[in-house]
Amino acid sequence: MVGENVVDRMLEPSSRPQTTASNPPVLIEPAKESTAATGRTSASMGAAREPQIWLTGLDQPFHQAIARMSGSLSPLALSQAYADWIQHLLLSPDKQLELLQRSAEKWQRFLLYGSRASTDQDCLACIEPQPKDNRFGDPAWQRWPFNLLQQGFLLTQQWWQDAATGVPGLSRHHEEVVSFVTRQLLDSVSPSNFPPTNPVVLEETARQAGANFLKGAQNLLEDWRRLADQQKPAGAEAFRVGHEVAATPGKVIFRNRLIELIQYAPMTTEVHADPILIVPAWIMKYYILDLSPGNSLVRYLVEHGYTVFMISWKNPTKEDRDLSLEDYRRLGVMAALDAVSAVVPERPIHTVGYCLGGTLLAIAAAAMARDGDQRLKGVTLFAAQTDFREAGELTLFIDEDQVRFLEDIMKVEGYLDSRQMAGAFQLLRSNDLIWSTMVRDYLMGQRGPMIDLLAWNADTTRMPARMHSEYLRRLFLENDLAEGHYLVEGKPVSLRDIRAPLFAVSTIRDHVAPWRSVYKIQMLTDADVRFVLTNGGHNAGIVNPPSQPHSRHQIATHKENEAYVDPDSWQATAVHHERSWWPCWLEWLDLQSIEKAPPPAMGAAEKGLVVIGDAPGTYVLQP
Repeated sequence: MVGENVVDRMLEPSSRPQTTASNPPVLIEPAKESTAATGRTSASMGAAREPQIWLTGLDQPFHQAIARMSGSLSPLALSQAYADWIQHLLLSPDKQLELLQRSAEKWQRFLLYGSRASTDQDCLACIEPQPKDNRFGDPAWQRWPFNLLQQGFLLTQQWWQDAATGVPGLSRHHEEVVSFVTRQLLDSVSPSNFPPTNPVVLEETARQAGANFLKGAQNLLEDWRRLADQQKPAGAEAFRVGHEVAATPGKVIFRNRLIELIQYAPMTTEVHADPILIVPAWIMKYYILDLSPGNSLVRYLVEHGYTVFMISWKNPTKEDRDLSLEDYRRLGVMAALDAVSAVVPERPIHTVGYCLGGTLLAIAAAAMARDGDQRLKGVTLFAAQTDFREAGELTLFIDEDQVRFLEDIMKVEGYLDSRQMAGAFQLLRSNDLIWSTMVRDYLMGQRGPMIDLLAWNADTTRMPARMHSEYLRRLFLENDLAEGHYLVEGKPVSLRDIRAPLFAVSTIRDHVAPWRSVYKIQMLTDADVRFVLTNGGHNAGIVNPPSQPHSRHQIATHKENEAYVDPDSWQATAVHHERSWWPCWLEWLDLQSIEKAPPPAMGAAEKGLVVIGDAPGTYVLQP
């Protein structure tokens, strides 16, 4: 399957030309109109000569300057959404009258509540916070006058939500943008964010005689200094890569310009004969799946007798601006599969993809199935989307104008900076990741505990310009993969060609890959799909070891010949488990990998795969 020149083949550069937004096609100048046909001479046309453009190339630096002020968000995209909203609202008297009526009703409810709450703090509230809104959960918020503040704020927030939605003629995308941005603006002026209107802060101030503000100022200065020096957050230094995290023993057995491949050392005398290859997302460092020993999925698999290989992606720089999505498939997934086949020959391979790595794995699996490559034993997808039509609030940052704006920014730097991506992800959960943290750290003078997952989250990566542009356009904007238009080596691929059994994991509070979007894999493939819905978010729901308390999930299998079940019906009938999903996945793997064998050698020196060094390698350490 893999000959002696395996390394040479895996290092071969891509020769197929690609056309992307960052590498535009050459424009052919249209032929000049024949003078014989027009009866005009070149001399007579001199006066009509086209004007010379003497100054170009201003768009990119101009957009770069705007990006510094706008957090890499296109102001034009935002203004278009609000213009669409206000114009349609002005043209809808019915909606205006509805909002006036709702405003009057809310005022009536608020005044009635205020009259009752002044004498009875236990009276029924006129509005309850959203289920995930914990800003007003402390009992101190039920005391007068703070109960009036929080109830008035919640009523105002609800009214603006009504105003931003349901406007006749407003496009769905613009409605979602206006609703989201309006909510962000209101959240910034929440009474919980200011000392005089936050009873919990006032109580802490009285208890510490104002020392909490001094501690908060120290926290603010330390965070500002670390941000200016591009250092990790306070406490993250306790989780060193290769020591406290990413510490499962292993060797780097292969390296090219894009990946290092880690083979982990066996921990059992016998192993399952079929190896596992993990494809993490390159938007993150791989060791989210190899955190501290108690939270390491890699260690969990190795301890249960599996031979595990892990891709560690290079953190791209300006020189990598032209790496394409196809390069990530070929130099990443396919090169790693070739290496695994060299180490464990003649055995099918279990493959695992996380987030964007799962999307890439699905593309690779579809191309392999199309081309008759039958090396895949099974495909596991962690929080990975294959259909991007309902990709959640992340799509608020992705439209034609925003993508064009990002492309101009990336042309200057050659990559999308990690801080630009982090800002967008934080906005998706601003109450949890921005405002509550500000209140705790700067107003209360406290520090939340640093854990391995938070330390990993601060170890950010970049995205090559060409690849990121292709990813946004071909998957998010055009949805090529789900609609059968995605090309691999010049030919379209179809997820329906995948016949290897699938195990798909989604999380109930995922803002990056919403579970109903992940669920669509059951419509797009003709394979058996075992689907899991677990509690937690995009990261914490995946890092879900058996020792973690309060874990729960639902699970059910959809056979390829069974009728489709919609997500709501699935959720109503799928089996509940009050435990981590890791053991269920292990059982699924064990059923397909019954045969045991002695552990394979580290690498395959006779095929050019010599041990390069110890895990975690060098790519993961790149800043």
